[in-house]
Amino acid sequence: MASVLKKDSAFENIPSTKAKTLRINLNPDIYGTFAEIGAGQETARHFFRAGGASGTIAKAMSAYDKSFSDAIYGTEDKGRYVSQPRLKKMLDHEMRLMEERISREKNPDKLFFCFANTVATIDFAKKYKGHGWVGIRYQLDPNQKEYDEIVLHIRFKQTEARLQQETLGIIGVNLIYGAFYKYHKPRKLLKYLYDHIDKDTIEIDMVNFSGPNFKEVDNRLMSLQLIKNDMTDAVMFGPDGNNLLPATVLYKKNILALRGSFRPVTKVNMDMFEKSHDMFVRDQTVEDNNIVIFEITLSNLKASGEIDEQDFMDRAELLCSLGHTVMISKFREYYKLVEYFHEYTKARIGLTMGVNNLVDIFDEKYYNHLSGGILEAFGKLFYKNLKVYLYPMKNEETGQVMTSNNVQVHPRMKELYKFFKYNSKVMDIFDYDPEILHIFSRNVLKKMINNEKGWEDELPEGIADIIKEKKLFIRKITQKENV
Repeated sequence: MASVLKKDSAFENIPSTKAKTLRINLNPDIYGTFAEIGAGQETARHFFRAGGASGTIAKAMSAYDKSFSDAIYGTEDKGRYVSQPRLKKMLDHEMRLMEERISREKNPDKLFFCFANTVATIDFAKKYKGHGWVGIRYQLDPNQKEYDEIVLHIRFKQTEARLQQETLGIIGVNLIYGAFYKYHKPRKLLKYLYDHIDKDTIEIDMVNFSGPNFKEVDNRLMSLQLIKNDMTDAVMFGPDGNNLLPATVLYKKNILALRGSFRPVTKVNMDMFEKSHDMFVRDQTVEDNNIVIFEITLSNLKASGEIDEQDFMDRAELLCSLGHTVMISKFREYYKLVEYFHEYTKARIGLTMGVNNLVDIFDEKYYNHLSGGILEAFGKLFYKNLKVYLYPMKNEETGQVMTSNNVQVHPRMKELYKFFKYNSKVMDIFDYDPEILHIFSRNVLKKMINNEKGWEDELPEGIADIIKEKKLFIRKITQKENV
């Protein structure tokens, strides 16, 4: 096995940026290319300064002129140079050159790598703070045919281009070092990306691991780590389980968001989605450019204490199996979620919720931290192009069906509620299925745990089969059986 795989305790404490680059430079097997466009040769610079780079760096290059860059890497369909497709083309091109130009016969132990980034730093007017794509494609064994790869998206929070460039250089070093020396601990690898970087200087809002040494890594779980480690406020993943960049998915889209626990997904959840979606797309201001988001808040994942990662994965498995895009966010309050969406779109936003959620929105205790209180929150929530699609709730004690017309809010909130109600910001879902109003996820889960009959009938078609086949939520059921 190549020398890079040797693990020693000497480097368990956080090494300096120079120590990291020097360790890589002094490894005779690690050899590759640096391709950085948009923010200078910031990562390569650290390796050159550390010394011994001649044995590590095959080539360091930048192609700042768009025409020259296109001549090397090809054109982009949408003309976007700071994009994931651009990064992939850079990695493809540079790794292919490595394979063509470096003889394996003469270098049997070399571990090839290609580090690349395409970045836009803050503009002169300081209107856009800048962002970028950073990635590494590499091997941990010279006989490895399929390469490993780590790709991440970053957002700068600093307000000077020079500081952003310096931060980019450090995170690049951390990524390369982590890829070779911490690959066996991907969760810790994510944390180490912030070595010698303050979290308020840069945000990592997407990461994907791939390759033979990451076959056991579920990228959805890596997304959860970004949230847990305060690296970002929201992450998204698609039906295939791969992580998505929220900015790309949400950009200029009409967004319909459905918040819930989805533990498990019930017939009520799907009825809420289907009926509100029908209303959403019938709106004259909504065109074809739509996206539906099933959102789970971090506070919901922590509802029973610390986050149960298996429980999270079970929920994700069900939603992905239904073909939905999922968001995990830190936004306990709805107005924060809407503000986040409005960073990427000015189009229509719809929130699908139950009556109990609407009542919570009008509870003043959630807005004590705001100087303007609930009025400030509602200004942020409702002044934008937003509508609430309200699903009724059946009172378990009285049997009364609660809608926007008879919902009970605090007496001090009644006039405020009327204002938004009669300005068509809250719209009732009328064509709901009255036969399923008694279904609640928490009750279904209890039935599953207690092995009661009939819980399957309260779930969408096929969901019960998936739960049984993949043994989702099985830990809770097993725990109950062992009591």
